[in-house]
Amino acid sequence: MNINLTALTGKRFLLAHSGGLDSSVLANLLLEASVDFSVAHCNFQLRGSESDDDFFFVEKWCQKHSIPFFSNIFSTKAYMEFHKKSTQLAARELRYEWFNCLLAIYNFEALITAHHLNDQLETFFINTTRGTGISGLLGIQENNKLYRPLLQVSKNSLVIYAEKHDIKWREDRSNETNDYLRNSIRHLVLDPLIKIQPKALDNFKTTLRHLTEANSFIHNSLDTLKQSTFIQQTDYVSISIAGLKKIPQSSFCIHHWFSPLGFEALEVIKLLNADSGKILISKTNRLLRDRSVLILTEIPIKIKDSFKIDLKSSKITVPINLSWKFINTVSFSWKSNEAALDYKLLKKPLLIRKSIKGDYFYPTGMSGKKLLSKFFKDEKYSLLEKEEQWLLCSGDQIVWVVGKRCDQRFAADKKTKKTILISCL
Repeated sequence: MNINLTALTGKRFLLAHSGGLDSSVLANLLLEASVDFSVAHCNFQLRGSESDDDFFFVEKWCQKHSIPFFSNIFSTKAYMEFHKKSTQLAARELRYEWFNCLLAIYNFEALITAHHLNDQLETFFINTTRGTGISGLLGIQENNKLYRPLLQVSKNSLVIYAEKHDIKWREDRSNETNDYLRNSIRHLVLDPLIKIQPKALDNFKTTLRHLTEANSFIHNSLDTLKQSTFIQQTDYVSISIAGLKKIPQSSFCIHHWFSPLGFEALEVIKLLNADSGKILISKTNRLLRDRSVLILTEIPIKIKDSFKIDLKSSKITVPINLSWKFINTVSFSWKSNEAALDYKLLKKPLLIRKSIKGDYFYPTGMSGKKLLSKFFKDEKYSLLEKEEQWLLCSGDQIVWVVGKRCDQRFAADKKTKKTILISCL
């Protein structure tokens, strides 16, 4: 068994060590390679005294070799009942949450686990039954915070290595049952398969390599196609609906692009044929149909509904940048980002807020009042622009559609004795 661990030297790692064969072999390999690592052991309290014996076994090994040791006892059954999770899913969530805390607190480079080639093949079969795509068929993955040095090593090779080097380990008797899906796949499918086809694991390595290359090609192609379909604007991404519909196998592309954002592909496809104004919302993003495009935005942190402006100061930066000063009215030709107002007509303090249903104002240059929604329509506002528009108000009356149009009731004129000029930066 040839495992090259030289890339791990010079950095600090955290090893997940159960006491079983796989992690016991990996712990010894790391020790022999002089890798700087600590051990994290989980006691899920699922096997009575056997769980406690696993703990003592790992603790003793760490003491013998002067390896820093972390352990945690989890109330797994209570967690399962409260969160309505299966045993294996509950244990996974508990251990990785704890592992991530240790990584952050003690500044480890990454977590190391002892998953091996047989685990890979089991995961391949499990994911196949779940209707996964190519990414799921790649089995157990690594990333820059999770290393798995044994993924190309078979379970049999680990057994031979452990016996040859007199490495002790603990047997988990629950692995011999068919209580869990993974165990059933192992005992009823893979063990008989390997007996029938002894080269199954070696051939599976080749299959994984081909799948990895195909997956890489597909992702690169999708990323290139996305660049011509997703157009980055200042505060949002604009996606052509017609462009999406023209893409061959569009449902596959939509799944790849939108599922990481929390959207179901079928719901996005429905949105392509929905009326303007329809919205999909995930935990982190919002997808809005606006005429011929989809507008993708991140969900912003919720801010207050309104902000008071104390005119004794000279500017604000939240929620927008405004500054003001008193002037002698000479010209009535103002820029759109300026509002020259009759100070005496303003109810203090002024307010900054977003629009609400039924808002109206008396636009300068027009006669009579106008619903703000009609103003937005005439100005060809997108739905996103409507939501982003701030209003400067005196009491419940609109003074200025900021950056667009003043209300003539408050605009300074030749009779104004005290004019305040407010500018949007």
